[in-house]
Amino acid sequence: MSKLTFFCDLAEATIPLPHFWEHTAGSDHARVALRADWQRQLKRAHEELGFRHVRFHGLLSDDMRTLVRERDRFLYSFFNSDQVFDFLLSIGMRPFVELSFMPGALASGDKTVFSYEANITPPKNYKQWATLIDRLVSHLVERYGEDEVSEWFFEVWNEPNLKMFWDGNQREYFRLYRYTAEAIKKISPSMKVGGPATARSEWIDDFVGFCERNNVPADFISTHYYPNDGFEDDGDTDLQLFKSQRGIMREVAQNTRYHARNRPVYYTEWNSSSNPRDPLHDEPYAAAFVASTVMEANGLVEGYSFWTFSDIFEEDYFSSVPFHGGFGLLTLHGIPKPSYRAFELLHNLGDRQSLVDGLHETVDCNVIQQESSVTVLLTNHTTPGHSIEAEQVEVRLDNAREPLAAKIQRIDEEHANPKRLWLEMGQPEYLSSKHVECLEEASRLVDQKQSISFHEGSVLLKTSLPAHAVAAITIEFKPGKRRTSK
Repeated sequence: MSKLTFFCDLAEATIPLPHFWEHTAGSDHARVALRADWQRQLKRAHEELGFRHVRFHGLLSDDMRTLVRERDRFLYSFFNSDQVFDFLLSIGMRPFVELSFMPGALASGDKTVFSYEANITPPKNYKQWATLIDRLVSHLVERYGEDEVSEWFFEVWNEPNLKMFWDGNQREYFRLYRYTAEAIKKISPSMKVGGPATARSEWIDDFVGFCERNNVPADFISTHYYPNDGFEDDGDTDLQLFKSQRGIMREVAQNTRYHARNRPVYYTEWNSSSNPRDPLHDEPYAAAFVASTVMEANGLVEGYSFWTFSDIFEEDYFSSVPFHGGFGLLTLHGIPKPSYRAFELLHNLGDRQSLVDGLHETVDCNVIQQESSVTVLLTNHTTPGHSIEAEQVEVRLDNAREPLAAKIQRIDEEHANPKRLWLEMGQPEYLSSKHVECLEEASRLVDQKQSISFHEGSVLLKTSLPAHAVAAITIEFKPGKRRTSK
């Protein structure tokens, strides 16, 4: 175990740390938002993690019965979508509206995706599609008011650069986008519409160029990225991630930011992998990935929407196994995974980030200030197959007020890791209420006392950091003159 040292001068100017990762959380598809357990879990995630919007597929798919055709007549019904949006507003959240997939009544073909048979073909008639968008958004404005709906985001389609989600080509998607954006803006110029909602952060430059050449509104750029993108044909997920690189999420976001040409950037899907059955999603690895990735993205994105907040997810197969490697932060039973607790640590951070000196291949140190406290956020993370070991970390904070107390909260193999207890239980597939209670308790963040020393305005702290771990050390200071930042 080597010793690492990081330094931070608390009197130096800070940079803003807006909680962009709380802007939106992802979910499966619109119909599951009618489930009571989904609603309970979202309310909890909103209250404990601060998520402000939720995004899901399939608002216009046939299982929502938004548009059907009887003989030669179109029948519109927004009742089911109203139930979803009413609920979101009732708990203080808003939708990040993904306008997908194609209602069968408008579809040019019969190709579908997922268990709910979402139609992925372009419309037979783009004007009829524009009429649907007009009817939907006009209804929303009538029901909720223009001021409210102007706070929402309208994203056109999902991953049209992948044939499994869009049976047309890029030109046809741009045409769909144009008809959609113009229909929305005719209702109100204040409405926010954007795209291209692509996988792998592709098409950004082409999309922006199309919109600028043709005077098509694009209020924001949305796209997706997972660290195993581009390696899906290379065996299992661990091998794909091994061939990727630590920090790839930041590198890709920087490139997207450049091509967005000053438009706000929203990553409306990201996770530690795109595999819906990845065991690492349930383990401390995912927590270390989340914390590391979020802190690296500061200044590059306006919104970072984790895919997904819950394992209540039925795109292909609805597993009954409590820990099956699903995308969610919460299990089917609502038990927080280590990744959930990482978002909880992040939510409790302040909004001013200090410069930290010190570099290491797997360990990151971030210092975030609040009015009367400082949190040192430590992560030890790399991708599978690469060298990582437990580290002894030392952090010195200069120009500090006299500390009152310090605590540490951990996420690692021994802490906030309910899957470990579930394995010890014998991996029961169907949980009793007692199982759930015990696993919930095992998932909790625990406050432990952190030893620190203080001498001539400097705080020194030391701690160990296991592989694939997160630790948040919060130091409370005596009242005094607030440090200023620029």
